[in-house]
Amino acid sequence: MRNCIIALGLVFLASSATAEVIGSVSTKFKWMGPNDKIVVEVFQDEEVPGVVCYLSRAKTGGISGAVGVAEDTSDASIECAQIGPIELTDAVRSGKRDGDEVFKKRTSLLFKSLQVVRFYDAPRNTLIYLTYSDRIIEGSPKNSVTVVPIQPWTTQTAQ
Repeated sequence: MRNCIIALGLVFLASSATAEVIGSVSTKFKWMGPNDKIVVEVFQDEEVPGVVCYLSRAKTGGISGAVGVAEDTSDASIECAQIGPIELTDAVRSGKRDGDEVFKKRTSLLFKSLQVVRFYDAPRNTLIYLTYSDRIIEGSPKNSVTVVPIQPWTTQTAQ
């Protein structure tokens, strides 16, 4: 039993996403524990260094949210932008038909997560980022999409 608990903890830690929290706003007052919030986070696409994505998502508060057992709703929004030169690798150019995972964050103790996947649209030279929530049995149709047209990047020297 102890080994099972340790393994479950390692899976939980291994799947934690690396994103920087920019800020949050409260949406619902809770008498006990933190309020429900909308959290704004930022992360960079590790395979496309010239792209940064901002993700806003719901975070459940209260006592269950404070101890990490609450299930967050599937509400999320995403916006990505080119912040530097983009050079696509062959792996990005030949991405999977169902998208390449670039971000994943648990939104419940075990069974639900928020994901961001990337698609490459070669004819339009555009990267598409889709955020959605999934669950082992049944996911949610709520989603958000953003596109990053790949533009030439020049740096100007100071005069």
